[in-house]
Amino acid sequence: MSTVAERHVSHSRQYYAKRAQRQQEGLGQLIKLAQAGSTTMPIPLFGPPVAYSEVAEPALPDHGPQEAKGVRHPSLAEPHRKGQRHRGLRSTRRFVMSLSGLCAVVPVRDEGDGLRAALESLARQTMPPDRVIVVVNNSTDATEAVARDVAAHDHHVEVLVMPGHNQYRKAGALNYGISHLLDEDGRLPAGIDLLLTMDGDTVHDRHLTATAARVLAADPQLGGVTAACQAKPGRGRTTWSWLLMLMQRIEYGRAAFSRVQRSVHTMAGAGSVYRAQAINDLLASRPHVFEQRGTNLVEDYETTLALKAHGWKVTANAHCIAYTEVMPTLRMLLAQRHRWVRGTVDEWRRYGFGHEAVRRSAAGMILALGVFAYTWGWLATASWRLAHGGHADPRYLLLLASWVAYQGLTVRAMGWKIVLFEMTVLPGQLYSLLRTFWIVRAIAASYRRRSAEWSR
Repeated sequence: MSTVAERHVSHSRQYYAKRAQRQQEGLGQLIKLAQAGSTTMPIPLFGPPVAYSEVAEPALPDHGPQEAKGVRHPSLAEPHRKGQRHRGLRSTRRFVMSLSGLCAVVPVRDEGDGLRAALESLARQTMPPDRVIVVVNNSTDATEAVARDVAAHDHHVEVLVMPGHNQYRKAGALNYGISHLLDEDGRLPAGIDLLLTMDGDTVHDRHLTATAARVLAADPQLGGVTAACQAKPGRGRTTWSWLLMLMQRIEYGRAAFSRVQRSVHTMAGAGSVYRAQAINDLLASRPHVFEQRGTNLVEDYETTLALKAHGWKVTANAHCIAYTEVMPTLRMLLAQRHRWVRGTVDEWRRYGFGHEAVRRSAAGMILALGVFAYTWGWLATASWRLAHGGHADPRYLLLLASWVAYQGLTVRAMGWKIVLFEMTVLPGQLYSLLRTFWIVRAIAASYRRRSAEWSR
């Protein structure tokens, strides 16, 4: 075994030895609480966090008769109202949180501005991770300093710095962080039930991890739950930048509203929770969870295809919300989407169109292009008739009214201003034109086999 691997194994053994000691100490605290107020103990004391969802807690002292009733597990309970005290609950909550079985890996590169908020969102989770491993990936800004400052005030956070040049970018950083969680057999140990991966510029809703844990517990065939991504609020420096960011915000909101939850296209890099058993299945067939290839432009999608090839399902949940950054300039947006689509098409060709997940994803893209062609063909036909003295066909008006209503309904959760904006139709169609451009351009680049370029 190499020196680096030995150090990783030693670090992991020390951590879980300390973790077992904290569990025993916490068990003693719970027994004292139970003896003080009730003989009922929450069961099971160990295992997946969702096992606590509807278990009666021990009666807590000095809280009055109404507090002696069974309550939901603190990690899955509703937020406390402002001013409401919960003295006895805090110590129990801390013990249970140490048994969540959830670890997080956060790869970061030049994300010093948003990293602190991302890590704080993990600390505020109703089911926070036992360990948060921040992997500083060849950063040139203050990312490492921010990460170490957070780690100095939170013992759950660990900071790793990628040695040398990381040619595999995000996939290499993710694997480097995961390697610090593996045991001597190269697998996630029994103490880890769930693995969370997220981007360093993303902020998670406080119920994301607890919700994902419940979803995974409800279906043993699920290998992962991915977040419904929303765009962070913000305004561009110019009117054009503001409009571009607004259209991306609407795009994310509509996708979260209409996303097929039974079989999602890909696990999102912004936030995904994987079952440890699914991760170990991947590690049994290949050396890394995220394939390290210079041409792997979409490591999350490739891993999703690999999970499905191993018989696992993945899903999304509308209550697992991750707020991510949007691109402020057209150049950055085109580079990002070109990488996403180009990488997706490359993986289709690698896995083959005999793969069911590939066929479904390809059918979705073809359908989107077909809808775009039909829409613009209809607009061109209607405009030509009106320009040449024709009368508006009532059927066209009915179709236009249905289209306008649909545009508004799909973004109704984003507020009435966005609904009215989308019902004007024209901005959305111009953005669809831009989207079609990058899709067609990326597909052509994939089949021409031009060199792939990983950019943000």
